[in-house]
Amino acid sequence: MNTAKFGVSALAILAASTSGALARDQIQSAGSSTVLPYATIVAEAFGENFDFPTPVVEGGGSGAGRKKLCEGVGENTIDIANSSSRIKQSDIDTCAANGVEEIMEVRIGYDGIVFASKIDGPEFAFTPSDWYNALAAEVMVDGALVANPNKTWHDVNAELPEQDILAFIPGTKHGTREVFDIKVLEAGCEATGAMEAFVAAKGEKDGEKACLALRTDGVSVDIDGDYTETLSRLDANPNAIGVFGLSFYQNNTDKLRVATMSGVVPSTESIATGEYPVSRPLFFYVKKAHLGVIPGLQEYIDFFVSDEMAGPEGPLAAYGLVSDPELAATQEMVAAGTPMGPLN
Repeated sequence: MNTAKFGVSALAILAASTSGALARDQIQSAGSSTVLPYATIVAEAFGENFDFPTPVVEGGGSGAGRKKLCEGVGENTIDIANSSSRIKQSDIDTCAANGVEEIMEVRIGYDGIVFASKIDGPEFAFTPSDWYNALAAEVMVDGALVANPNKTWHDVNAELPEQDILAFIPGTKHGTREVFDIKVLEAGCEATGAMEAFVAAKGEKDGEKACLALRTDGVSVDIDGDYTETLSRLDANPNAIGVFGLSFYQNNTDKLRVATMSGVVPSTESIATGEYPVSRPLFFYVKKAHLGVIPGLQEYIDFFVSDEMAGPEGPLAAYGLVSDPELAATQEMVAAGTPMGPLN
């Protein structure tokens, strides 16, 4: 798969738009720790099979990656932001203000958020209501909102083990946290009746926000690093529950016992069918102004979403990515360089 590099004239345009230094010839991406291993697999294969340098892939969190993408156009800014949650309108507005006017949204597949504990611990069968009643600052007791009194998972749900509540959840800069907030905390808040009570007391906007307020007594711990940090916390606290991406769990089944959510075991199959309730699409966002300027960028994004890499028989699926059933449409969009439209 040898390809020719772009000409000097295209590079000169980018160099002139920045500091005047020589334009770089290495693709740069940053963002989601969930997407990081997939992007690393693709980058290494790209470096081995194309006449371009191996792309640089860094983590930092979905929000941080999108922020970097929106810093502006030029060789001193990244080309791609990897994200485990969809871009926000505030990101798009920041991009536009800094001259990043066209962005390509590329969905690479799907992943799920799983809830896992040490492999030699008890089994857990959770619902969103259980997690809300375990971690929320205020919960419903006898029809009224009160400060969360629950100390053990058994206090939350009589069918759960008599184990102290201690949860390691993604920090707020991670895309995983956004999905956890919406599909677990908000869903649990609504199911328990707490959202209705919050909205009645505070109004709709503040009421929904109140559902995401977590207790501050040490039982809910934000993890700002990647899933390896969460795993190390479980090693030090064997009674804790951690929140992980499906692919990370699947690559650590010798260490972790996964819980069901709403009666469904998380798996590639249950996520692909939509049966598992806590799943999410994974994306990367491309600065279209850098296409045709940064050598190999178009080839890299074509390669990323190719059947060879992102298809059901590719290495990303082998690592844990749930292949997108609409991958062919994404391939056509990438090949055409179609920028994303308005958020819906």
